[in-house]
Amino acid sequence: MSFMDPLSSLLSGIRAEGSVVSHAVLTVPWTIRFADATPLTMISVLRGGGTLLLPDGTERAIGAGDTAIVCGPEPFHLADHPATVHSFHAAYEIACFTESAECSAQELGGIHWGTDSEEATALIVGAYRASGHRHERLLRALPSVLVVKEDAEVCAWLETAAADAAHHSAGSQALMDRLLDWALVCTLRSWFDKAGADAPSWYRGLADPVLAPALQSFHDRPAEPWTVASLAARAGVSRALFAKRFTRLMGRPPLTYLTECRMDEAEALLSDTDLGIAQIARSVGYADAFGFSAAFKRHKGLSPSTYRAAVAVTGPGSLALR
Repeated sequence: MSFMDPLSSLLSGIRAEGSVVSHAVLTVPWTIRFADATPLTMISVLRGGGTLLLPDGTERAIGAGDTAIVCGPEPFHLADHPATVHSFHAAYEIACFTESAECSAQELGGIHWGTDSEEATALIVGAYRASGHRHERLLRALPSVLVVKEDAEVCAWLETAAADAAHHSAGSQALMDRLLDWALVCTLRSWFDKAGADAPSWYRGLADPVLAPALQSFHDRPAEPWTVASLAARAGVSRALFAKRFTRLMGRPPLTYLTECRMDEAEALLSDTDLGIAQIARSVGYADAFGFSAAFKRHKGLSPSTYRAAVAVTGPGSLALR
């Protein structure tokens, strides 16, 4: 069985399948409104730049070489300047995944807006749709917008790839989808690496030479009856040293972390599958449904069956689980 690290698991439901892919060249003044209600939108600035205007009032300037990831479904704007949205300008919108949208990814991909000049802003935009709810744990670990600086060589390569895909040759949509999937993972990893103490504990732990073997073993086989002693053995250190190091780096004791991960996984399985409660219990390391149900209610505030029924009506995002 291959190891599924936490980041890969959380990204497993996010794909650029048939994504909106735009290689846009814009001349000032301009704004783009993003209205796709997708969980993640990625914008790579190849040349020029602009300012992201988020629903909460946040303004974030991005320039050549920057890749920005905007989290959340609320519409937002990218403008050459914040004042542009209140004056005469060329206005564009990306909204191909909404119910009333009249465009398609193929129709939007590769369009050049404005005149391609040295002063123009060139962008690659990708909007990501999600299947299921596993990715929501990842979104909770991210800020509303994050920005990573890319090398000039990467920008040149991305622009060439986008230009090739714009010709709509065979496989061009699949090429850009996979390119955007790769770019998303690379951008998130770069941001987590630079975030330091602000990175999620599961990411920091995988970078630690002592904790990494134990975390890999647990995330690969969460149903096993792990103990602090068995995890310490995987790490090759004493039980006391492992527990102390784990608590200091991860912010909670090992068994608390294991329980939280198991409950998060159970939450995803209850939301996204039709598995029975007993099956879910076994898959996350509980011998019977009774013990699992008691643990789930203790940690999430609702019994598994109540949670599943509520999700079916309102969706998991509206449940105020602790």
